[in-house]
Amino acid sequence: MCRVIVANRLENYRVFLTARQLFSQNVRKARVAKGCSQEDLAELAGLHRNYVGGVERGERNISIDNMEKLARALGTTIAMLVPGLPSPAKPAKGTQRGTKG
Repeated sequence: MCRVIVANRLENYRVFLTARQLFSQNVRKARVAKGCSQEDLAELAGLHRNYVGGVERGERNISIDNMEKLARALGTTIAMLVPGLPSPAKPAKGTQRGTKG
């Protein structure tokens, strides 16, 4: 009985991945699909193999430059490695910069 109640309550909650988590998962998937090791990918991207491993585990706060290096090495784009990010909530009317309110 408890499991049913907990399961019903959990249905109302959605788990969203952070951009870092989404990127790291997709880098790993793309690397594996390409048949590369972390070391191979690191060499193609001009990065250290330990760094690539940290990126794939979501431990690194990766710069946009390194995201681009990894995307190019994988033959894809940053946008393809971070698809479907939830948009931030729209600000309330009159609170946007440049508007009079």
